[in-house]
Amino acid sequence: MSVQKQGKERHYGKGSRGCTRCGTKQGLVRRYGINLCRQCFREVAGKMGFKKYR
Repeated sequence: MSVQKQGKERHYGKGSRGCTRCGTKQGLVRRYGINLCRQCFREVAGKMGFKKYR
């Protein structure tokens, strides 16, 4: 069994911030300070006041 190395904490870049709802670091929507991943954003966008026009 291999020993997994704990990575250092990031202070800048993509690895330093994650979704405020689920914690994932991929597909982050940062516009307007939202900081949600795209999946969580789609779930709560209607409650936040965003409208889908198409």
